[in-house]
Amino acid sequence: MRRTDPGEDHGPVRYGPPLPADGLPVLPELAAVLAAAADRADAQPVGGAPALLEAACGYWTRRGLPTVPDQVAAGPGAPALLLAVTAALAGDGADVLVPRPCAAWWAPYARLLGRPAYHVPTPAESGGVPDPYALLETVRRVRAEGGDPRLLVLSVADDPTATVAPPELLHETVEAATAEGLHLVSDETWRDTLHAPRETVLLSPAEMWPDEVTVVTDLAGALLPAGWPAAAARFPATAGGRHLHARVLDILTALGARIAAPVAAAAGYALDEPPPVTERREAAVRLHARVAAAVHAEVVAAGALARPPQAGRHLYADLGPLREPLAARGVGDAQDLEDLLTARLGMPAPGGHRFGDDLGALRVRLATGPLLGGGTVEERADCLTSPAPLELPHLRRALVSFRSAFEELRDDARRWEPPR
Repeated sequence: MRRTDPGEDHGPVRYGPPLPADGLPVLPELAAVLAAAADRADAQPVGGAPALLEAACGYWTRRGLPTVPDQVAAGPGAPALLLAVTAALAGDGADVLVPRPCAAWWAPYARLLGRPAYHVPTPAESGGVPDPYALLETVRRVRAEGGDPRLLVLSVADDPTATVAPPELLHETVEAATAEGLHLVSDETWRDTLHAPRETVLLSPAEMWPDEVTVVTDLAGALLPAGWPAAAARFPATAGGRHLHARVLDILTALGARIAAPVAAAAGYALDEPPPVTERREAAVRLHARVAAAVHAEVVAAGALARPPQAGRHLYADLGPLREPLAARGVGDAQDLEDLLTARLGMPAPGGHRFGDDLGALRVRLATGPLLGGGTVEERADCLTSPAPLELPHLRRALVSFRSAFEELRDDARRWEPPR
Protein backbone atom coordinates (compact mmCIF):
# COMPACT_ATOMS: atom_id res chain seq x y z
CA MET A 1 0.00 0.00 0.00
CA ARG A 2 1.47 3.36 -1.02
CA ARG A 3 0.80 6.65 0.69
CA THR A 4 0.37 9.87 -1.18
CA ASP A 5 3.52 11.90 -1.83
CA PRO A 6 5.07 12.43 1.62
CA GLY A 7 5.76 16.01 0.67
CA GLU A 8 2.03 16.58 0.31
CA ASP A 9 1.34 15.48 3.91
CA HIS A 10 -2.30 14.32 3.86
CA GLY A 11 -3.10 14.90 0.19
CA PRO A 12 -5.62 13.03 -1.97
CA VAL A 13 -5.51 9.26 -1.60
CA ARG A 14 -4.57 7.74 -4.94
CA TYR A 15 -3.51 4.25 -3.97
CA GLY A 16 -6.11 2.13 -2.25
CA PRO A 17 -5.53 -1.15 -0.38
CA PRO A 18 -6.22 -4.45 -2.17
CA LEU A 19 -9.02 -6.85 -1.35
CA PRO A 20 -8.46 -8.62 1.99
CA ALA A 21 -6.67 -11.87 1.11
CA ASP A 22 -7.61 -15.15 2.76
CA GLY A 23 -4.11 -15.92 4.04
CA LEU A 24 -4.49 -19.60 3.07
CA PRO A 25 -2.54 -21.95 0.79
CA VAL A 26 -3.79 -22.33 -2.77
CA LEU A 27 -6.33 -25.13 -3.15
CA PRO A 28 -4.34 -28.07 -4.69
CA GLU A 29 -7.02 -28.83 -7.27
CA LEU A 30 -6.97 -25.22 -8.45
CA ALA A 31 -3.17 -25.27 -8.66
CA ALA A 32 -3.34 -28.46 -10.73
CA VAL A 33 -5.80 -26.93 -13.20
CA LEU A 34 -3.66 -23.83 -13.58
CA ALA A 35 -0.48 -25.89 -14.01
CA ALA A 36 -2.11 -28.07 -16.65
CA ALA A 37 -2.90 -24.95 -18.68
CA ALA A 38 0.52 -23.33 -18.21
CA ASP A 39 1.76 -24.41 -21.64
CA ARG A 40 -1.05 -22.65 -23.51
CA ALA A 41 0.53 -19.99 -25.69
CA ASP A 42 -2.66 -18.65 -27.27
CA ALA A 43 -4.27 -15.52 -25.86
CA GLN A 44 -7.75 -15.65 -24.40
CA PRO A 45 -10.32 -13.66 -26.38
CA VAL A 46 -11.32 -10.32 -24.93
CA GLY A 47 -14.32 -10.85 -22.66
CA GLY A 48 -13.54 -14.52 -22.08
CA ALA A 49 -13.59 -17.81 -23.99
CA PRO A 50 -16.87 -19.73 -24.39
CA ALA A 51 -16.03 -22.27 -21.67
CA LEU A 52 -15.40 -19.53 -19.11
CA LEU A 53 -18.58 -17.68 -20.06
CA GLU A 54 -20.63 -20.87 -19.74
CA ALA A 55 -19.16 -21.47 -16.29
CA ALA A 56 -20.10 -17.93 -15.25
CA CYS A 57 -23.64 -18.48 -16.55
CA GLY A 58 -23.98 -21.59 -14.40
CA TYR A 59 -22.64 -19.75 -11.36
CA TRP A 60 -25.25 -16.99 -11.63
CA THR A 61 -28.10 -19.28 -12.63
CA ARG A 62 -27.56 -21.31 -9.45
CA ARG A 63 -28.00 -18.04 -7.54
CA GLY A 64 -31.36 -17.19 -9.04
CA LEU A 65 -30.06 -15.04 -11.91
CA PRO A 66 -30.63 -16.97 -15.16
CA THR A 67 -27.83 -15.97 -17.53
CA VAL A 68 -26.73 -16.73 -21.10
CA PRO A 69 -23.22 -16.20 -22.53
CA ASP A 70 -24.23 -13.10 -24.49
CA GLN A 71 -24.84 -11.37 -21.13
CA VAL A 72 -21.38 -12.05 -19.71
CA ALA A 73 -17.93 -10.52 -20.02
CA ALA A 74 -14.83 -11.65 -18.15
CA GLY A 75 -11.76 -9.60 -17.36
CA PRO A 76 -8.52 -9.63 -15.37
CA GLY A 77 -10.08 -8.55 -12.10
CA ALA A 78 -13.12 -6.49 -11.14
CA PRO A 79 -11.25 -3.15 -11.37
CA ALA A 80 -10.76 -3.61 -15.13
CA LEU A 81 -14.43 -4.45 -15.58
CA LEU A 82 -15.60 -1.54 -13.44
CA LEU A 83 -13.36 0.83 -15.39
CA ALA A 84 -14.89 -0.41 -18.64
CA VAL A 85 -18.46 -0.19 -17.34
CA THR A 86 -17.83 3.28 -15.91
CA ALA A 87 -16.30 4.47 -19.17
CA ALA A 88 -19.25 3.06 -21.12
CA LEU A 89 -21.89 4.63 -18.86
CA ALA A 90 -20.25 7.78 -17.52
CA GLY A 91 -17.41 8.58 -19.89
CA ASP A 92 -19.36 11.21 -21.82
CA GLY A 93 -19.92 13.69 -19.02
CA ALA A 94 -22.12 11.67 -16.67
CA ASP A 95 -21.51 11.48 -12.93
CA VAL A 96 -21.03 8.51 -10.62
CA LEU A 97 -22.57 7.92 -7.18
CA VAL A 98 -21.05 5.60 -4.56
CA PRO A 99 -21.81 4.90 -0.88
CA ARG A 100 -19.76 6.39 1.94
CA PRO A 101 -17.69 4.41 2.77
CA CYS A 102 -17.14 2.18 -0.26
CA ALA A 103 -14.59 -0.24 -1.66
CA ALA A 104 -11.29 1.55 -2.19
CA TRP A 105 -11.10 0.66 -5.89
CA TRP A 106 -14.46 2.14 -6.96
CA ALA A 107 -13.97 5.91 -6.97
CA PRO A 108 -10.52 6.01 -8.65
CA TYR A 109 -11.99 4.77 -11.91
CA ALA A 110 -14.40 7.66 -12.09
CA ARG A 111 -11.52 10.06 -11.34
CA LEU A 112 -9.38 8.36 -13.99
CA LEU A 113 -12.08 9.23 -16.51
CA GLY A 114 -12.24 12.81 -15.27
CA ARG A 115 -15.59 12.31 -13.55
CA PRO A 116 -16.35 13.10 -9.90
CA ALA A 117 -17.60 10.35 -7.61
CA TYR A 118 -20.28 11.68 -5.28
CA HIS A 119 -20.43 9.85 -1.95
CA VAL A 120 -23.86 9.14 -0.47
CA PRO A 121 -24.26 8.31 3.27
CA THR A 122 -25.30 4.81 4.30
CA PRO A 123 -27.71 4.02 7.16
CA ALA A 124 -26.50 3.13 10.63
CA GLU A 125 -27.24 -0.59 10.41
CA SER A 126 -25.20 -1.44 7.32
CA GLY A 127 -22.83 -0.15 4.66
CA GLY A 128 -22.58 -0.72 0.93
CA VAL A 129 -26.06 0.52 0.03
CA PRO A 130 -26.89 4.25 0.27
CA ASP A 131 -29.76 5.52 2.35
CA PRO A 132 -32.59 6.03 -0.19
CA TYR A 133 -33.50 9.52 1.03
CA ALA A 134 -29.87 10.62 1.04
CA LEU A 135 -29.56 9.21 -2.47
CA LEU A 136 -32.53 11.23 -3.75
CA GLU A 137 -31.18 14.39 -2.11
CA THR A 138 -27.73 13.82 -3.63
CA VAL A 139 -29.21 13.30 -7.09
CA ARG A 140 -31.26 16.49 -6.71
CA ARG A 141 -28.24 18.48 -5.55
CA VAL A 142 -25.94 17.21 -8.32
CA ARG A 143 -28.51 18.04 -10.97
CA ALA A 144 -29.10 21.48 -9.48
CA GLU A 145 -25.37 22.11 -9.84
CA GLY A 146 -25.49 21.12 -13.51
CA GLY A 147 -24.34 17.53 -13.11
CA ASP A 148 -25.73 14.41 -14.75
CA PRO A 149 -25.81 11.46 -12.29
CA ARG A 150 -26.17 8.28 -14.30
CA LEU A 151 -24.42 5.45 -12.46
CA LEU A 152 -24.70 4.10 -8.89
CA VAL A 153 -22.23 1.51 -7.62
CA LEU A 154 -23.23 -0.46 -4.52
CA SER A 155 -22.57 -3.73 -2.71
CA VAL A 156 -24.98 -5.75 -0.61
CA ALA A 157 -22.20 -7.76 1.07
CA ASP A 158 -19.82 -4.90 1.68
CA ASP A 159 -16.19 -3.98 1.68
CA PRO A 160 -15.13 -2.22 3.89
CA THR A 161 -17.89 -2.58 6.51
CA ALA A 162 -18.36 -6.38 6.29
CA THR A 163 -22.12 -5.90 6.68
CA VAL A 164 -25.02 -7.20 4.58
CA ALA A 165 -27.73 -4.70 3.67
CA PRO A 166 -31.25 -5.91 4.59
CA PRO A 167 -33.59 -6.60 1.64
CA GLU A 168 -36.07 -3.87 2.62
CA LEU A 169 -33.37 -1.17 2.54
CA LEU A 170 -32.00 -2.52 -0.73
CA HIS A 171 -35.47 -2.47 -2.28
CA GLU A 172 -36.07 1.16 -1.29
CA THR A 173 -32.67 2.28 -2.56
CA VAL A 174 -32.90 0.42 -5.86
CA GLU A 175 -36.42 1.71 -6.39
CA ALA A 176 -35.26 5.29 -5.76
CA ALA A 177 -32.23 4.88 -8.03
CA THR A 178 -34.13 3.40 -10.96
CA ALA A 179 -36.89 6.01 -10.63
CA GLU A 180 -34.17 8.64 -11.12
CA GLY A 181 -32.86 6.90 -14.23
CA LEU A 182 -29.66 5.57 -12.68
CA HIS A 183 -28.01 2.38 -13.89
CA LEU A 184 -26.74 0.22 -11.03
CA VAL A 185 -23.54 -1.75 -10.77
CA SER A 186 -23.79 -4.34 -8.01
CA ASP A 187 -20.39 -5.48 -6.73
CA GLU A 188 -21.08 -9.02 -5.48
CA THR A 189 -17.51 -10.04 -4.78
CA TRP A 190 -18.34 -11.04 -1.18
CA ARG A 191 -21.76 -12.62 -1.64
CA ASP A 192 -20.38 -16.16 -1.08
CA THR A 193 -18.66 -15.28 2.20
CA LEU A 194 -21.67 -14.89 4.53
CA HIS A 195 -20.67 -15.82 8.07
CA ALA A 196 -24.16 -17.14 8.90
CA PRO A 197 -25.66 -18.08 5.51
CA ARG A 198 -28.74 -19.71 7.04
CA GLU A 199 -29.56 -16.61 9.08
CA THR A 200 -28.58 -13.81 6.67
CA VAL A 201 -30.81 -12.92 3.73
CA LEU A 202 -28.82 -11.62 0.77
CA LEU A 203 -30.61 -10.46 -2.37
CA SER A 204 -29.01 -9.12 -5.51
CA PRO A 205 -30.38 -5.87 -6.94
CA ALA A 206 -30.51 -7.78 -10.24
CA GLU A 207 -33.23 -9.97 -8.74
CA MET A 208 -35.32 -6.87 -8.06
CA TRP A 209 -34.74 -4.77 -11.19
CA PRO A 210 -33.02 -7.06 -13.71
CA ASP A 211 -33.25 -4.53 -16.55
CA GLU A 212 -31.26 -1.83 -14.74
CA VAL A 213 -28.49 -3.73 -12.94
CA THR A 214 -25.06 -4.94 -14.02
CA VAL A 215 -23.45 -7.40 -11.62
CA VAL A 216 -19.67 -7.56 -11.15
CA THR A 217 -17.97 -10.35 -9.22
CA ASP A 218 -14.26 -10.57 -8.49
CA LEU A 219 -13.32 -14.21 -8.04
CA ALA A 220 -10.72 -13.23 -5.43
CA GLY A 221 -13.64 -12.84 -3.02
CA ALA A 222 -14.34 -16.54 -2.55
CA LEU A 223 -13.07 -18.64 -5.46
CA LEU A 224 -9.50 -17.77 -6.51
CA PRO A 225 -6.31 -16.52 -4.85
CA ALA A 226 -5.95 -12.75 -4.97
CA GLY A 227 -2.85 -13.06 -7.18
CA TRP A 228 -4.81 -14.76 -9.97
CA PRO A 229 -6.87 -11.83 -11.30
CA ALA A 230 -10.20 -12.83 -12.81
CA ALA A 231 -13.70 -11.40 -12.64
CA ALA A 232 -16.99 -11.58 -14.51
CA ALA A 233 -19.76 -9.11 -15.26
CA ARG A 234 -23.41 -9.94 -15.97
CA PHE A 235 -25.38 -7.44 -18.07
CA PRO A 236 -29.16 -6.98 -18.32
CA ALA A 237 -30.95 -9.05 -20.97
CA THR A 238 -32.27 -5.93 -22.71
CA ALA A 239 -31.36 -3.86 -25.75
CA GLY A 240 -29.63 -1.41 -23.43
CA GLY A 241 -27.80 -4.27 -21.72
CA ARG A 242 -26.61 -5.64 -25.07
CA HIS A 243 -25.36 -2.19 -26.07
CA LEU A 244 -23.54 -1.81 -22.75
CA HIS A 245 -22.02 -5.28 -23.12
CA ALA A 246 -20.73 -4.46 -26.61
CA ARG A 247 -19.32 -1.14 -25.45
CA VAL A 248 -17.56 -2.79 -22.50
CA LEU A 249 -15.96 -5.32 -24.87
CA ASP A 250 -14.74 -2.42 -27.04
CA ILE A 251 -13.11 -0.79 -24.04
CA LEU A 252 -11.57 -4.05 -22.78
CA THR A 253 -10.15 -4.55 -26.28
CA ALA A 254 -8.63 -1.07 -26.26
CA LEU A 255 -7.08 -1.82 -22.87
CA GLY A 256 -5.84 -5.27 -23.89
CA ALA A 257 -7.61 -6.54 -20.76
CA ARG A 258 -7.52 -10.31 -21.22
CA ILE A 259 -7.38 -13.02 -18.57
CA ALA A 260 -4.22 -15.12 -18.79
CA ALA A 261 -5.04 -18.55 -20.20
CA PRO A 262 -3.93 -20.56 -17.12
CA VAL A 263 -5.91 -18.24 -14.81
CA ALA A 264 -8.94 -18.52 -17.12
CA ALA A 265 -8.78 -22.31 -16.83
CA ALA A 266 -8.68 -22.08 -13.04
CA ALA A 267 -11.50 -19.51 -13.06
CA GLY A 268 -13.72 -21.75 -15.16
CA TYR A 269 -13.06 -24.69 -12.85
CA ALA A 270 -13.84 -22.57 -9.77
CA LEU A 271 -17.05 -21.13 -11.27
CA ASP A 272 -18.30 -24.66 -11.95
CA GLU A 273 -18.10 -25.16 -8.15
CA PRO A 274 -16.97 -28.77 -7.91
CA PRO A 275 -16.82 -30.30 -4.41
CA PRO A 276 -13.17 -29.36 -3.68
CA VAL A 277 -13.94 -25.69 -4.39
CA THR A 278 -17.16 -25.54 -2.38
CA GLU A 279 -15.66 -27.45 0.54
CA ARG A 280 -12.64 -25.13 0.68
CA ARG A 281 -14.85 -22.05 0.38
CA GLU A 282 -17.13 -23.16 3.21
CA ALA A 283 -14.18 -24.04 5.44
CA ALA A 284 -12.49 -20.70 4.72
CA VAL A 285 -15.69 -18.77 5.47
CA ARG A 286 -16.15 -20.60 8.80
CA LEU A 287 -12.54 -19.88 9.74
CA HIS A 288 -12.65 -16.19 8.90
CA ALA A 289 -16.01 -15.80 10.62
CA ARG A 290 -14.48 -17.13 13.85
CA VAL A 291 -11.44 -14.89 13.59
CA ALA A 292 -13.56 -11.86 12.69
CA ALA A 293 -15.80 -12.46 15.71
CA ALA A 294 -12.74 -12.62 17.96
CA VAL A 295 -11.29 -9.43 16.47
CA HIS A 296 -14.64 -7.68 16.81
CA ALA A 297 -14.83 -8.63 20.49
CA GLU A 298 -11.36 -7.19 21.15
CA VAL A 299 -12.10 -3.96 19.29
CA VAL A 300 -15.36 -3.40 21.18
CA ALA A 301 -13.76 -4.31 24.52
CA ALA A 302 -11.19 -1.57 23.90
CA GLY A 303 -14.00 1.00 23.66
CA ALA A 304 -14.13 1.35 19.88
CA LEU A 305 -17.26 0.94 17.77
CA ALA A 306 -17.76 -1.70 15.09
CA ARG A 307 -20.73 -3.34 13.47
CA PRO A 308 -20.65 -7.14 13.91
CA PRO A 309 -19.04 -8.56 10.75
CA GLN A 310 -21.46 -10.56 8.59
CA ALA A 311 -19.40 -11.31 5.48
CA GLY A 312 -15.89 -11.21 4.10
CA ARG A 313 -12.51 -11.31 5.78
CA HIS A 314 -12.49 -7.94 7.49
CA LEU A 315 -14.34 -5.53 9.76
CA TYR A 316 -14.60 -1.76 10.00
CA ALA A 317 -13.82 -0.09 13.31
CA ASP A 318 -14.49 3.45 14.51
CA LEU A 319 -11.97 4.55 17.13
CA GLY A 320 -13.66 7.92 17.61
CA PRO A 321 -14.43 7.15 21.29
CA LEU A 322 -10.65 6.84 21.83
CA ARG A 323 -9.81 10.16 20.20
CA GLU A 324 -8.25 11.79 23.28
CA PRO A 325 -5.76 9.01 24.13
CA LEU A 326 -4.98 8.60 20.44
CA ALA A 327 -4.31 12.33 20.16
CA ALA A 328 -1.75 11.94 22.94
CA ARG A 329 0.01 9.47 20.64
CA GLY A 330 -0.02 11.96 17.76
CA VAL A 331 -3.07 10.51 16.01
CA GLY A 332 -5.30 13.25 14.66
CA ASP A 333 -6.86 11.69 11.58
CA ALA A 334 -7.37 8.42 9.70
CA GLN A 335 -3.93 8.50 8.06
CA ASP A 336 -2.26 8.85 11.45
CA LEU A 337 -4.41 6.00 12.75
CA GLU A 338 -3.45 3.84 9.76
CA ASP A 339 0.25 4.51 10.41
CA LEU A 340 -0.05 3.75 14.13
CA LEU A 341 -2.04 0.53 13.83
CA THR A 342 -0.08 -0.78 10.86
CA ALA A 343 3.10 -0.46 12.91
CA ARG A 344 1.58 -1.75 16.17
CA LEU A 345 -0.29 -4.70 14.66
CA GLY A 346 2.36 -5.64 12.10
CA MET A 347 -0.25 -5.85 9.34
CA PRO A 348 -1.98 -3.42 6.99
CA ALA A 349 -4.69 -1.36 8.70
CA PRO A 350 -5.95 1.05 6.02
CA GLY A 351 -7.71 4.13 7.31
CA GLY A 352 -11.26 5.03 6.44
CA HIS A 353 -10.13 7.82 4.10
CA ARG A 354 -9.05 5.06 1.71
CA PHE A 355 -12.72 4.13 1.41
CA GLY A 356 -14.12 7.62 0.91
CA ASP A 357 -14.76 8.33 4.59
CA ASP A 358 -13.82 11.66 6.14
CA LEU A 359 -10.11 12.01 6.82
CA GLY A 360 -10.90 13.37 10.28
CA ALA A 361 -12.94 10.31 11.26
CA LEU A 362 -10.85 7.70 13.13
CA ARG A 363 -12.00 4.66 11.18
CA VAL A 364 -9.99 1.71 9.96
CA ARG A 365 -10.50 -1.59 8.12
CA LEU A 366 -9.00 -4.60 9.88
CA ALA A 367 -8.45 -7.80 7.89
CA THR A 368 -8.47 -11.32 9.31
CA GLY A 369 -6.17 -12.96 6.74
CA PRO A 370 -2.88 -11.63 8.18
CA LEU A 371 -3.76 -13.11 11.58
CA LEU A 372 -3.60 -16.64 10.17
CA GLY A 373 0.17 -16.40 10.20
CA GLY A 374 2.94 -15.69 7.76
CA GLY A 375 4.76 -18.88 8.65
CA THR A 376 4.67 -22.25 6.93
CA VAL A 377 2.06 -23.50 4.49
CA GLU A 378 1.32 -26.28 6.95
CA GLU A 379 0.50 -23.82 9.74
CA ARG A 380 -1.94 -21.93 7.54
CA ALA A 381 -3.50 -25.15 6.28
CA ASP A 382 -3.98 -26.30 9.88
CA CYS A 383 -6.31 -23.35 10.41
CA LEU A 384 -8.77 -24.93 7.98
CA THR A 385 -8.83 -28.41 9.48
CA SER A 386 -8.58 -27.70 13.20
CA PRO A 387 -11.84 -28.03 15.19
CA ALA A 388 -10.58 -25.15 17.38
CA PRO A 389 -8.48 -22.92 15.10
CA LEU A 390 -8.32 -20.06 17.59
CA GLU A 391 -6.38 -22.38 19.92
CA LEU A 392 -3.62 -23.12 17.39
CA PRO A 393 -0.35 -21.69 18.76
CA HIS A 394 0.44 -19.39 15.85
CA LEU A 395 -3.11 -18.04 15.60
CA ARG A 396 -3.36 -17.65 19.35
CA ARG A 397 -0.10 -15.65 19.35
CA ALA A 398 -1.44 -13.39 16.61
CA LEU A 399 -4.68 -12.76 18.52
CA VAL A 400 -2.78 -12.11 21.76
CA SER A 401 -0.64 -9.54 19.97
CA PHE A 402 -3.76 -7.94 18.51
CA ARG A 403 -5.41 -7.90 21.93
CA SER A 404 -2.36 -6.29 23.53
CA ALA A 405 -2.37 -3.41 21.05
CA PHE A 406 -6.02 -2.64 21.70
CA GLU A 407 -5.72 -3.18 25.45
CA GLU A 408 -3.09 -0.45 25.52
CA LEU A 409 -5.52 1.90 23.79
CA ARG A 410 -8.23 0.92 26.28
CA ASP A 411 -5.93 1.51 29.24
CA ASP A 412 -4.93 4.88 27.83
CA ALA A 413 -8.60 5.79 27.48
CA ARG A 414 -9.26 4.86 31.11
CA ARG A 415 -6.44 7.12 32.27
CA TRP A 416 -8.09 9.96 30.36
CA GLU A 417 -11.45 9.43 32.08
CA PRO A 418 -12.25 12.09 34.70
CA PRO A 419 -12.39 10.82 38.31
CA ARG A 420 -15.84 9.97 39.63
